Amino acid sequence: MAKELNPKSGESTEVSEPLWGQVLVCLVFALIGAGLLWLVKVIAKWVVTLPWAPMQGPAKLVSSIPEPGLTIGAIALGGLVGLIAGILVKFSELSVTVSDTAVLLTRKGESKEYPRADIAMAFRDGKQLVLLGHGTEELAREDCDQDRQRLADAFTGHGYAWAEEDPHKAEFQLWVADSSQLPAQAHALFKARQAFLKKPGSQEELQELRRDLQRLDLVVRDRNKSQYWRRLNR
Repeated sequence: MAKELNPKSGESTEVSEPLWGQVLVCLVFALIGAGLLWLVKVIAKWVVTLPWAPMQGPAKLVSSIPEPGLTIGAIALGGLVGLIAGILVKFSELSVTVSDTAVLLTRKGESKEYPRADIAMAFRDGKQLVLLGHGTEELAREDCDQDRQRLADAFTGHGYAWAEEDPHKAEFQLWVADSSQLPAQAHALFKARQAFLKKPGSQEELQELRRDLQRLDLVVRDRNKSQYWRRLNR
């Protein structure tokens, strides 16, 4: 949630999902999990009436559990699994803490701090929060589901520059393999990123390669499994 802004030095503003929202998400996942296991119970009882159907062994095992224990167990187990899934989803969301001196980004219990002096501007690019440096380099580009207006209020309330969209949006161009516009080293990094773009769960590798490209004075962003780039304005 966004705490009330306070201009006093040393105060901070945290933008995160409010407690009631976190509880609601966990409850929804719990209900979905309970519903799915209840459906498994119903299907299992139906399958044992069809001798030709596959999975007869597991179906008979499930159906052999007496009622109401079977229904209660299915709902309880499904609810527990759903609750755990909901907690994991909330745990993976980005929390943003803004103060007069720094911005703290926290995800999965890990935090990274960006000093105020290094940040020239902040903005949302689609579903991502971006912090720009004074050389137009991207200090951070993180998936962020927090409300755009809450983020804007938090940053402007502490005196940071906030843009409604990427001010360098028009400078990006589609990466084309082996184009003469880029050196061979950059193309090698782009090709490596392109391979990781097709692999789920490769965010760490993609971020590391993004940093490598920035060392070559190139900024990259991804759209629909394609890569776009621009040069730094140092």
